[in-house]
Amino acid sequence: MKKLEGKVALVTGSGRGIGREIALKLAADGARVVVNDLDATFAGETVAAIRDAGSDAFACMGSVTDADFGERFVRSAVDTFGGVDIIVNNAGYTWDSVIQKMTDEQWYAMIDVHMTAPFRILRAAADFIRQAAKKEADEGREVFRKVVNISSLAGVGGNTGQLGYGAAKAGVNGMTRVMAKEWGRFKVNVNSVAFGLIRTRLTEAAAGTGAIQIEGREIKVGVNPDVMKNMESGIPLGRGGTPEEAAGAVYLFCIPESNYISGQVVVCSGGFMF
Repeated sequence: MKKLEGKVALVTGSGRGIGREIALKLAADGARVVVNDLDATFAGETVAAIRDAGSDAFACMGSVTDADFGERFVRSAVDTFGGVDIIVNNAGYTWDSVIQKMTDEQWYAMIDVHMTAPFRILRAAADFIRQAAKKEADEGREVFRKVVNISSLAGVGGNTGQLGYGAAKAGVNGMTRVMAKEWGRFKVNVNSVAFGLIRTRLTEAAAGTGAIQIEGREIKVGVNPDVMKNMESGIPLGRGGTPEEAAGAVYLFCIPESNYISGQVVVCSGGFMF
């Protein structure tokens, strides 16, 4: 039997990049997956890939920052698949600036997508988790559920020009430790994975040439090739990570072997630390 057979996983931002690879990785080990993205085309492609591989999935579209998204996301999983076993709060992006140039809009955008959205999703899942845990305890069964919050090295050691992003990702780590204590009695493992340099569309574009569209905003992305080369030279393993390797770090916190690990922040950075 696959390790995640019968489990239901919710993965935000899973139409592309790291989120897509997380969804595929969990599905490959038996999980049914609720996919989420802003773009229906990419979400549909992830759902199709999961189904083609022999598991099941459907898409819950929309922005994780919408006030009703958390409730809708969790309810869709319960209504369609009958439960919630794994939540991966992955959706996010960077909108960088030094403090004297950072607007309130930039600041709150980072807080909303990286902190408020996971908070709302976990709050929405609380009733189901408490009721399911009570039923399982009454039956004498110990069933573990998993929450994996995606953080960053910017939230562990800081990074110039990423005040909003770094503060939000540090907040994610604080949220992780609090929720590990609050939900431990319900047999929920809550952990964070803090990524270093992972090669995705957000980093592969040359600085100034790439952009993403987020809720009507055009956000410039990309890293200067020379800066990228210097960054990779400082990584002990000698290169940036792949989305598949990033997904592997998340997967470790979703399988039964991690049932006694909770409240931890694990850095996935090829050995690099600030």
